[in-house]
Amino acid sequence: MQRPLALFLSPVTATVLLLGATAPAVAASTFYGIVIHVSDNSIKVEDTRTKQTLAFEILPQFDQVFSGDGKTTYQMKDIKAGRYVGIIYDQKMLGVRHADKVYLLNNANQRVGQP
Repeated sequence: MQRPLALFLSPVTATVLLLGATAPAVAASTFYGIVIHVSDNSIKVEDTRTKQTLAFEILPQFDQVFSGDGKTTYQMKDIKAGRYVGIIYDQKMLGVRHADKVYLLNNANQRVGQP
């Protein structure tokens, strides 16, 4: 009885290992830019160099807002339009881009021509 079970488990184990090894890993990405719009459930950011604009979904109890060095935490109310941010995001949940962490950055949020 043990022999047929071992023969059955070998192909199943090999298939699981093969499929697990070939499945692509969804890695987090980072996007830097100036906040254009922020609301309770989304944030829209524009990269000033490439003029690319991306929108990110935010969960209702989102609390992953940090300073640029990651040592100080902030609240969502501290994110305002015109603020330079870095957003770590992924698209795991139904292919929707959502923010995992937001970093408020300094020294790069001044536009050209401002004192």
